[in-house]
Amino acid sequence: VQFVESGGGLVQPGGSLRLSCASSRDISLFYRMEWHRQAPGKQRELVAHISRDLEVHYLDSVQGRFTISRDNNINTIYLQMNSLKPEDTANYFCHTSSVPDDWGQGTQVTVSS
Repeated sequence: VQFVESGGGLVQPGGSLRLSCASSRDISLFYRMEWHRQAPGKQRELVAHISRDLEVHYLDSVQGRFTISRDNNINTIYLQMNSLKPEDTANYFCHTSSVPDDWGQGTQVTVSS
């Protein structure tokens, strides 16, 4: 499966971005869709995931600021990011544990004044 992430950019602290991820396959086949991020020199971490029945889970540091959603009709997932902080700076990837080896190129988010 191919994932194409978009929506990243440069934003000031406190700002917002909405990331999108388009899948080449029907995401309703995948039980769980995920957003991960990787900052320079750090390990990739799971930021949020959403199940087919819309159960969501967030990394503690983004809880209350980020919202994950999915639209199975257009095979796309989203990550609404509010109140962004410099420590949110990273390359953001979508992924599914159903096809663990497939990753997109990611979209870069930079939070800086």
